[in-house]
Amino acid sequence: MDNNKKTKGRQRIDTSKRREREEDRLVTFSKRRTGLYKKGSELCTLCGTQLGILVFSPSGKPFSFGHPNIEVIARRVLEINPRSNENSDGVMDAYHMNRINKLNEKLTIVSDEGEDEKERGMKLAQMAKVRQNKFLCEPKIDELNDYDLPNMKDWLLELHGKINNHLEELIDSQVVGTYN
Repeated sequence: MDNNKKTKGRQRIDTSKRREREEDRLVTFSKRRTGLYKKGSELCTLCGTQLGILVFSPSGKPFSFGHPNIEVIARRVLEINPRSNENSDGVMDAYHMNRINKLNEKLTIVSDEGEDEKERGMKLAQMAKVRQNKFLCEPKIDELNDYDLPNMKDWLLELHGKINNHLEELIDSQVVGTYN
């Protein structure tokens, strides 16, 4: 046995506590990440599975492993690119068909609401056209109560004043325009 060893050799590592030194944490992360990728690759090869691993280093840098690749796995997780029919099973097909049916129902409801709004807009446009030909207000004076009558009078006097002011401005602008 050689007592002049410079290293301690391979030893059991206590995994229950955090590494104190940052350099130790980075080395441990790198080695463990490599081991994790190796085990993931073995799982994919032996079982024919798809796998995605995303880890962030202690410094915040992302690392990923994916089989067949990380983009395929990410799309599948985010359901941007669902599984094709040749690789899917009945449960997933039923799930996707149910989701499509629900989206179609929502589309129908929104479409119907859109049609209702178009009809409402047309009716409002017709009402606006009819109102252009009538006076601004046609209150039924007999139906006004003691509170509404003075308010109506004040409103009419104010409207009368505004109309007179506007008429004077128009006359003044025409008189000034004739002298220029």
